[in-house]
Amino acid sequence: MGLDYGSKTVGVAVSDEMGIIAQGLETITRKEENKLRRTLARIAELTAEYGIGRIVLGYPKNMNNTSGDRVKKTEEFAAMVERRTGLPVVFWDERLSTVSAERVLMESGVRRENRKAVVDKIAAAIILQNYLDWQSMGGINE
Repeated sequence: MGLDYGSKTVGVAVSDEMGIIAQGLETITRKEENKLRRTLARIAELTAEYGIGRIVLGYPKNMNNTSGDRVKKTEEFAAMVERRTGLPVVFWDERLSTVSAERVLMESGVRRENRKAVVDKIAAAIILQNYLDWQSMGGINE
């Protein structure tokens, strides 16, 4: 499962059973950044429903490779997800994943007003697909 964690949304993606192709599943929304109980419950439901063995979480480093405030919040979120699901969370560089998702949606002809609803789950799919591609090319299996 791939997750794109944002201040008010979490994009969710899953892969096929063979771990070859990622697809966006849904975007979990919340009213406030720190209100995560329902978000964590939904992630736990989805991991059980899809038989997930590992979670790949986008790691929001700055373009100059430094860590900002979002990195700390993402690390805290990862710890909560691990506690809630009992699954390992792997961090994956998410730089430009949202930009790539926006580009895919524009090239697909999705109207600007409709992009916001799906951009996070597409970004999650890009994060997960990049991880799957890396693994298939001999990446270390954590």
